[in-house]
Amino acid sequence: MSNFSREVITLQLGHYSNFVGTHWWNLQDASLSYDPETPPSEIQSDVLFREGQTPGGHVTHTPRLIAMDLKGSLRTLRQEGSLYDAGNDTSAATWEGSLMMHKESPAEKNSFLEDLDKLDKGEILAEDNSYSSPLPQRSGPVSVDTVNSQLARIQKGYRLEGSVKVWSDFLRIHLHPRTVSVIHQYNHDGEAHRLEAFGQGDALLQGLVLEELEDKLHFFVEECDYLQGFQVFCDLADGFAGLGSKVTEMLQDSYGGRGILTWGMAPVSHPNSTPMKELYHVLNCALGTVNMAAHSSFFCPLTLRGGLGRRPSAPVAFPHLNYDPSLWYHSSSVLALALDALTLPYRLKNNSDPMWQMADSLNVSGRKVVAAYGAVPFPMMHGGTLPDALSACADALPWKPLSACSEPGNGRCYGQWATLKGFEGQRVTSSLPPGTQPATPLHGLHSGEDVLASYIQSFYPTSPLALQLVSTPSALTPPFPQIFSQSLSAQGFLQNQPAPPGSRGPAVSSAPVMTSLQSGPALGSWLSELHRGAVALDIRRVAPSFLSQGPEMGDYKEALEELRLLGLCYRDEMAHSSEEDDD
Repeated sequence: MSNFSREVITLQLGHYSNFVGTHWWNLQDASLSYDPETPPSEIQSDVLFREGQTPGGHVTHTPRLIAMDLKGSLRTLRQEGSLYDAGNDTSAATWEGSLMMHKESPAEKNSFLEDLDKLDKGEILAEDNSYSSPLPQRSGPVSVDTVNSQLARIQKGYRLEGSVKVWSDFLRIHLHPRTVSVIHQYNHDGEAHRLEAFGQGDALLQGLVLEELEDKLHFFVEECDYLQGFQVFCDLADGFAGLGSKVTEMLQDSYGGRGILTWGMAPVSHPNSTPMKELYHVLNCALGTVNMAAHSSFFCPLTLRGGLGRRPSAPVAFPHLNYDPSLWYHSSSVLALALDALTLPYRLKNNSDPMWQMADSLNVSGRKVVAAYGAVPFPMMHGGTLPDALSACADALPWKPLSACSEPGNGRCYGQWATLKGFEGQRVTSSLPPGTQPATPLHGLHSGEDVLASYIQSFYPTSPLALQLVSTPSALTPPFPQIFSQSLSAQGFLQNQPAPPGSRGPAVSSAPVMTSLQSGPALGSWLSELHRGAVALDIRRVAPSFLSQGPEMGDYKEALEELRLLGLCYRDEMAHSSEEDDD
């Protein structure tokens, strides 16, 4: 395939989606290299980033992004950003009388943001000695010293867990002035004027909010030569589910034929939650899922919760992560790292698959809801091979649910897209000497694609499968949290000898990740459970205020019926047929 850039525009709707998006954009930014000596990347950065120029003539690379959030959600971040700041322009002032200024004290910046300010001013940061071993240094010519290279080199342990209040507290990139959109009708904090119900968000996309969104969309779309589509990160459990439903409907109507890949984000827990708010979360998830799926090429919920109901099981646990599920700063970083692999197929320089092709392989027969799974990180021994790593997982797939949807054990799947990212420096085949008997069938294969395909097909023998293998890892430079176990090396591979108990291991600067997007019968059970959770509630009695701004009761019942029918689309035809035979 040709390697021209097929641009993607990203929309982030809601506070948790902006948490995930901030980590995800930090990962993208950390992978950019301005060093001519660095080998070219496998990933086409122009798919996501746009090139611009400041009034001073400096070339910039900013995300092709629209981020929407509520009043009070930005803290130290200026809505228009600072990259194109022309200073305090007083030329338009015409009032000649006396002025009284009331200046509010700015929010205090954490240590990471303070260091970013220093780097923007050209200062050099001191190296951090809190980790047991330094990062490997690249030999050869002296590299170009950039914000990326300095942050990667010092690997300072910022420990932001206690200071991150909002997503801009760990944002490491500059945003375009047209990126951030603040919805002033609702507050981020406090008890009053909160965006809590689907109908509130559904009613938002009109007037100034609609005009501003359309203006921003037109700006980014008109810059694109080969726009392949939109990726939408949208909060699923609050009123943004309603806004996301309207936004995806507008994208479908205005940009038909483009891919619309929607990711519904839900945190493990919400601060200051109550039983009534938890009830709202269930209803928002149900209505958001059915509506956004209808208007998207596919819809994928992303969460580390054990379920989207009011009584979920324990949050997802990963063998080599020590994350705090209650911290949005932690849980969003895990989802962002998985999302970096999940979105790879349409971001590659060579052999990329456009959004529509990826979606078409998964949303067969109207099954537009897909489930994500991930091994974060993928357990690969340092100095080992891919057949070795997969053979160690012969009894069970290494990935965990990322959509609160348990994986079926019957090997049935309508379509699957698997990605392995970040095995740089490791061998994907065994390279056995001639005449040597392979330890397993995987060790006798001659390409990484064949190894991974053979392994997955041992669990899903008759299911369609698409694969992508990319050696380039995600660069985990600050402020990505150090949530990794001591069993990992600096490159994220399992160490032969883990760090001694009580000692601090190396800062993990990259990690291999394996992900899977699936459409299968398990989603039928997931959708049915979501439907049962909503219809079990007598909404007029227990939550009459939920419908105060819409939808109408008739529309509400119709949406739940559509959710029920959507679940039926995923019924395993073979299993259903055998049930009828038994009858």
